[in-house]
This record gives sequence, structure tokens and C-alpha cells, in this order.
Amino acid sequence: MADYSLDRRHLLGAGALTLGALNVGLPDLALAQPAAAAVEPGGKKLAQRIAEFIAGFDLKVVPPEVIDRARTAFIDTIGVMLAGSHEEVAHIAVEMVRAEASAPQATVVGSSLRASAQFAALVNGVAAHAMDYDFTYISGQAIAALVPAILPLAEVTAASADDMVAAYIIGAEVGGRVTRANFKASSIGGWHTTGMVGVIAATAAAARILKLPVAATSNALGISTSLASGISGNFATMTKPLHAGNAARNGVMAALLGGKGFTASPIAFEAPAGYFNTFGRGLDVSFDPFDDLSRRYDLIEARFDLKGFPCGGLTHTAIEAALDLRGKLGARLSDIKGIHCFVTRNAGQRAGTQYPATVENAKFSVSYLVSYALIHGAPKIAAFTVKALEDDQVKALARTVTASVDPELGPGTDSSPARVRVTLAEGQVLEERKDYAIGSARNPMTAAQIEDKFLDCATQVLSMDVARKILATLRALPEQRSLAELWPLLRSA
Repeated sequence: MADYSLDRRHLLGAGALTLGALNVGLPDLALAQPAAAAVEPGGKKLAQRIAEFIAGFDLKVVPPEVIDRARTAFIDTIGVMLAGSHEEVAHIAVEMVRAEASAPQATVVGSSLRASAQFAALVNGVAAHAMDYDFTYISGQAIAALVPAILPLAEVTAASADDMVAAYIIGAEVGGRVTRANFKASSIGGWHTTGMVGVIAATAAAARILKLPVAATSNALGISTSLASGISGNFATMTKPLHAGNAARNGVMAALLGGKGFTASPIAFEAPAGYFNTFGRGLDVSFDPFDDLSRRYDLIEARFDLKGFPCGGLTHTAIEAALDLRGKLGARLSDIKGIHCFVTRNAGQRAGTQYPATVENAKFSVSYLVSYALIHGAPKIAAFTVKALEDDQVKALARTVTASVDPELGPGTDSSPARVRVTLAEGQVLEERKDYAIGSARNPMTAAQIEDKFLDCATQVLSMDVARKILATLRALPEQRSLAELWPLLRSA
């Protein structure tokens, strides 16, 4: 059992838990050898293999459950994108794009602004990730950029609904392989998959929407490897959602450039100084995940966790444990003497215990999230406002919260179990453990819960009537003959 008497000296001032064990086994990056060998002479290059998969993809032979999962992804992402468009970080991005006065070709979701496909993708991506309400895919929100990149290109090219769904599945499957090939790039390497993987996935999807030939698609993918970026050091700031926006815009740009004849190295992925050896320096990298493209679908076989709360996913089990304790405590909240959260290694790297100074900080603060849940119940959209952070009752309870990593809970790579222990003034101790958050494969959301989340998000900026029309359109994917009626619905008045 881990010791939970962690004092303030063992916590970073505004960031993650400082856990000595977390640094054990980290590679010496200066001395590390390349993570993967260069492609074998005569072998087919990864960019070529992926490009052939994209060009040859046939939605007609895709299992129905894969299409259903893609449909759910559109519903969830567009919902959180609409709500995220109401956030300050999205407003700043909109004003920047407005000042650029780009060609008014595509819808900026949740805004009256229309912009070029690249700029619309940028703002859409920021909005989609602004609230940290978008779903987890294998490792973090690796494909958050997909829908933001697909929507403007689909609008500009008048793509069909089945083209849009095919592009999504392609992007998810390519993104899944890139993530699995270098799985530790995020948890140990410090890269943010939303930006590092997301741009490759967005490029693959954009190439399909644009119907690029294999050679052009291969170049576009090569271009995207030089546009990948995003570090976890910028979590809990406005720059985190910028990773999604940047990935969406760069994916569109890479595909547009590739389609115009812009070239890139054919071994940009596997070269000694290529994508995988650079982002996976010193880590285990394998190209084996690419062998089952077209035969296995990560969308249904890999981790796909919808989020029940608009905050860092690694904190959700702690929130749910606190909600269970709330029911047991009843009117005894004032008797609480101390609260301790036992978390996984990954949660310890991301979650902090200081009271948040900003809304972005609040999404990763277990002291705020657990205290809010105990006092007010589930932290939904209203919990992440300046007004909510000023709640004196929450502030007071948060001062009793400490946290530590419990190795028995595991690393937190497949799930993020947590235990919350409450000690009352008279010495009584109450404890709850949650292994799987709502929305995970072991605790999935119902269709009604997915709908409720969408409507709650969409009505932050649109009327209920418009929100229901959008939902009806998305539910019918990919059968619609035309998406022309969708675009105006996604804009705010």
C-alpha cells in the first residue's frame, strides 16, 4: 500500500505530482540509439504502404460496427467542438483568423465566420480540444484533429457523407498504427499524441477527401512528418488545444501541397533521422502495427473512451470515486479533515494538487475536481468557469486534498484506476475505488447518454431545435445524399 502522507515538498507547485519513481528508466536522450532501423533495401516504404491503403479503402466492405463507431465519433466530436467554440481560447483563435481575412470557403463551427479550409480546420481543432471533453483513443486524444480537418475539406469539395465517413475511418486507422508503433512516446517521451500523431491522421483523412493518387498521398504523408509537434509540458494551458488545431490545419496543408506536386522523402517515417526515430528516440518502436491495415480495425478493437466530464481523462475515476463518497457522506462534508487521492503513474504525471489559477489548470487539478464533485456533484461544463473557481466552499475543501501514486493501480496506460480516501474529524475513514470511468469499454455510455452529452454541449451555442437537427443528420451518417444542409446549422447566428 502506498504511503499517503505526501507533503507539499513532494508536489510540483502548479503541475503534476513529483514522483521520484517516474523518472526511473527514462532514456538518456543524448546517448540513445535510434529506436528503429531504417527500411530494408527493396522493402516497401511506410508512406507508400499507407498511401495504398488510403487509395484502396472501400467503405462498402467495412464492418457495420466500425461505421457505427465512426458515427459516434462524429457526434461526440462535433458536440464538444460546438461547446468548445464558446471558450475563450477558441474566441482568440477566431479573432486571429478573422484578421487574416482568408477566402470565406468553409464553416468555422460555432461561429458566424467562414474561412479557408486550413484556417477553419485550425479553429475547429482548437474548439474540439478546448474543454478536454473529446474522447480518448489508444493514447490520449490522438485523433482529436480528424473531424476538425475533415469538415472544412468536405464542405469545400462538396464531398459525400460516405466520403466523409471513409476519411474518418482511414484517419483513425492510420493514427492508431502510428500510435501503437511508438506507444510510449507520450507517457515516457513527453510528446502529446494529439499533435504528434494527429497531424498524420488528419493528413491521411484529407488525402482521401481530396482523392489524391498514391504518389501524391505518399508525399503528403511525408510532409506531415515534418509538421508534427506538441509537448505535454504545455498541458493545463491554452496551448494544449492549439495542438489539435495545429494538427488539423497542418494535415489539410500537407494534403493540399501533396496534391500540387510538393515532395517529401519516401522514407520520412522510418529513416534514421525520420519521424519514428526522432519522436521515439531511445524508446521501443515497431512497424508491425502497419501489417494489419485493412484486416483489423483499431476503432473497435483498441481503446476508445468517451468522456463523461470536460477535463483530463486521467482524473475521471477519482471524480467518480468522489461522487460515490458524496452519497455516503450526506451532510457530513463539514466534518472532513483530509482527502487523499491514490492515482496511477500517468495520472501523477498530469494531475496536480494546487488550487487552479485558471480554468485550464482546473481541468487537471485533483484538488479542485474532487472537492467540486463532493460539494456540487458531477463537474460538467458549468464547473469550468471563472465563477466556479471562486467558490469559497470548494477552495476550503481543496486545501485538505493530497495525492500520491500507488504502484498497485498500474501505470494508467489502458485505464486509470483511482482510490479516494476521506478522513473525518472523529477519525472515521471512508474510501472508494473506481477502476473504469463512464464512457470506457468496461463502463460504456448508453445511446441516451451520448445524445444527452451532445445536446448539452451543442446548446451552449445553438438552440435546442438546431442541435436536434444536427444530431439527426449525424445519426444518419453515411446515408445522406448531400451534406449541404449541415454546414449552416453548424454556424452560430
